[in-house]
Amino acid sequence: MKALVLAGGKGTRLRPLTFTTAKQLIPVVNKPIIYYVMEQIERVGIGDVGVIISPETGEEIKEALGTGERWGMEITYIPQDVPGGLAHAVKTAREFLSDSPFLMYLGDNLIGQDIRPFVEKFDNGSTEAVVLLKEVENPAMFGVAEVDEQGVIHRLVEKPKDPPSNLAIVGIYLFSPKIHQAIGKIKPSWRGELEITDAIQELINLGCRVDSHVLDGWWLDTGKKDDLLEANRVVLDEWIEREIKGQVDGASKVAGRVKLEEGAEVINSTVRGPVAIGRNTKVINSFVGPYTSIGDDCLIEGSSVEYSVILDGANIKGVERLEDSLLGRNTRVDCVDQNRRVLRVMLGDNSEVEM
Repeated sequence: MKALVLAGGKGTRLRPLTFTTAKQLIPVVNKPIIYYVMEQIERVGIGDVGVIISPETGEEIKEALGTGERWGMEITYIPQDVPGGLAHAVKTAREFLSDSPFLMYLGDNLIGQDIRPFVEKFDNGSTEAVVLLKEVENPAMFGVAEVDEQGVIHRLVEKPKDPPSNLAIVGIYLFSPKIHQAIGKIKPSWRGELEITDAIQELINLGCRVDSHVLDGWWLDTGKKDDLLEANRVVLDEWIEREIKGQVDGASKVAGRVKLEEGAEVINSTVRGPVAIGRNTKVINSFVGPYTSIGDDCLIEGSSVEYSVILDGANIKGVERLEDSLLGRNTRVDCVDQNRRVLRVMLGDNSEVEM
């Protein structure tokens, strides 16, 4: 079995951050989102991985993932010149995939559950595809599957006004080589793209069995600011452990599950977990509250920060309360207006804000 990771796209919903950073490389708890994807693939033992990249961010993805050696895999990079849809990505990767069954994984998706049972269901069944699903409260916002009592999918509907179920398509799939025949029969949607939902429906129309696997844990699409902050919160809440490698002076208090990396310093400050603080970051005369991730080489001084994601090299001074915020690399926020009580911002890399 091979794996196909989709790491293209322009990330328009996360601009301005994605003008300079691929959306799959934005960190959640100080680790790029796509690293979580590669770790999932590593756990199921797939060693031959294709990564779909776009002209805009391909080189950055290559630099971040390298050869794949860190996960014990070999990565083949596959350029997709235009964002022509998920089925178009499979079509673009046809030579790499050959006649192998494969796992397809969207590179900006996070799930809180091991995918090994999902892969085992495909390996042990007589099916041409298995689609990962998740129960949601607002199915009209997603692609939705209609399934029978055995979990066999009979119909897929994209953002239906009258959803046939509450089972949303997560964005992780397993396919036999039969999917290539199905893709060859579909036409572009109204968006001008080859949709993977249309290809799966074509498999069903061809008389092929398509099974579902319902995810028990959480699923987070990190495509927007609020989604990214929620992903950061969930991962901190579920996976972070207390690990103090940096320095904490006697005037400071570090409470709860806080990960403080080597070279980091907490001076006359309070840090209340769950929190992750990167290497060589200084927290001085400040409060860092729950559900905050701060990258490497940052400075937080005379400020209060919580429920935020702060990327490497950021500098925050004199902000009475920064919350629900996403700050890019090497940003600077300096607040001299003492009347400003709460600040909520989203800043791209190398931005400066003075108030």
